[in-house]
Amino acid sequence: MTINLKVWNVRPYLLNDFGSQELETNEEIALFATTQFGVDFSLLAKTRVRGRDQHPLFIYLTTQGPVDKKVRYNFEKFLVDRTGKVIARYSSDVVPLSEEIRADIERTLAFPA
Repeated sequence: MTINLKVWNVRPYLLNDFGSQELETNEEIALFATTQFGVDFSLLAKTRVRGRDQHPLFIYLTTQGPVDKKVRYNFEKFLVDRTGKVIARYSSDVVPLSEEIRADIERTLAFPA
C-alpha cells in the first residue's frame, strides 16, 4: 500500500520545555524551519507539553494513548485516528516515515471512516 501523505494532517507543535532550545519568536522558528529544513507546512505556536501550563491537547495525548506518560523529549510523535483515538506513540528516535509508523498508518487506514 502506498500512503498518500497529503491526506494526513501533520501538526508540528513547537515546544520549549527541554532546555530552551527553540528560538525566541514563532516567526524566527518558522523562518529557520523553512530555510534549514524546507518545511512547507504551517507550524503552530510554541506550546507547553509538560508541567502546570501543559496544553490541553498534550494532557489528552499523554493520558489517552497506549502509554500514559509525559512527553519525554522533542520530536515525540502521536498517531491519532479519524475519531480522535490515540493509536500509537513513538519516541524521538523513531524516524517519522519509518516502517513502524508506516505500518501503523496502513493499519489505521484499513478501518472505514
